[in-house]
Amino acid sequence: MTQVIEQATSTAPQSTFTALRCKECGEEYSLGANHVCEDVCFGPLEVVYDYDEIRRRVSRDAIASGPNSIWRYKDFLPVNTDTPIDVGTGMTPLVPANRLARHLGLKRLYIKNDAVNMPTLSFKDRVVSVALTRARELGFSTVSCASTGNLANSTAAIAAHAGLDCCVFIPADLEAGKILGTLIYGPILMAVEGNYDQVNRLCSEVANTHGWGFVNINLRPYYSEGSKTLGFEVAEQLGWQLPDHIVAPLASGSLFGKIYKGFQEFTKVGLVADKAVRFSGAQAEGCSPIAQAFQESRDFISPVKPNTIAKSIAIGNPADGVYALDIARKTQGTIEAVTDAEIVEGMKLLAETEGIFTETAGGTTIAVLKKLVEAGKVDPDETTVAYITGNGLKTQEAVAGYIGEPLTIEAKLDSFERALDRARTLDRLEWQQILV
Repeated sequence: MTQVIEQATSTAPQSTFTALRCKECGEEYSLGANHVCEDVCFGPLEVVYDYDEIRRRVSRDAIASGPNSIWRYKDFLPVNTDTPIDVGTGMTPLVPANRLARHLGLKRLYIKNDAVNMPTLSFKDRVVSVALTRARELGFSTVSCASTGNLANSTAAIAAHAGLDCCVFIPADLEAGKILGTLIYGPILMAVEGNYDQVNRLCSEVANTHGWGFVNINLRPYYSEGSKTLGFEVAEQLGWQLPDHIVAPLASGSLFGKIYKGFQEFTKVGLVADKAVRFSGAQAEGCSPIAQAFQESRDFISPVKPNTIAKSIAIGNPADGVYALDIARKTQGTIEAVTDAEIVEGMKLLAETEGIFTETAGGTTIAVLKKLVEAGKVDPDETTVAYITGNGLKTQEAVAGYIGEPLTIEAKLDSFERALDRARTLDRLEWQQILV
């Protein structure tokens, strides 16, 4: 593998992004591979845009006539090229969840279903498409990431499509589907004996010594911008208007903040009318540092050691946790946590009502949505969007043993009839238990 020889730090004349800026102190940096404020406070860097220029370029019609992917929003993304890495990522369904809504007692509920996102069935395909396009612009030939699974899948797949060398890092105890779903693309896969936070620390050292493009380390300011497209798409799919309330999973907290930023940007350039949107976050009790801080009215995050089946959101020291707290509070939202058992029930509930098989992160989101409804924290008349960020085929272990087994029968009609009667009896008993 070869490392980057030279990193471009200047932007082409057509660029709509102008600098990297520290979110804490406001210090500005050139547009290279940098993610922390090294000169002043070590705060995180974020991409700065020229919104006047974006306003001159974009319109609803221009966006609607663009590619059927995240690149219809290219003017809002930190890339210069006219030929970004486009593998069909984005424009996933916004599903009217009518049966789930009736079950919960809501009137207007939608599922933003990134369980069918391309190419690897999670929202991470969005952020990686942006990060690797920018990595190529900056001259990187080897790309990498620290991942809880989905990001490794996306980085390996999109790197293969783009012809980039790839080496990715995961905790060694990940689900088999996510390990196989990375190896199939032919990267070097490092399974680290430790949790995600330990993996991430190792990757920071590797990034510094090898000069690779780590999508969620030295390329993080560009990478994270891809999540804004989940806000853009919902606004467009709702007929160019914002929802009243969103519920999304929290891992690092970045997704939460970027959906918020996406709504703000569409408002800023006049594509949608300004509107108050409540932001509610979902975590697993076994790794809920942001939810704990919210419930205890703290403005800081106390790291925790993950212990949950929801491995894709098991980040014990979330980099953007304090920003997620701020968004939930200033929008009058909330952040809740649910047990592993409730996560499994959330996965089953979404599957049985809407035919969507989500991974544990999605089960967490649905379980928290249910908890919020039961607590009276969701107005039945408001338009609510729940974000489903990954596919259940990747985390089958989570529901094994909780969803029954096939009925084995002889190839005879009477054997079928006996089994059918037994199945219907069991189904009635199960519903009676639920109603009780």
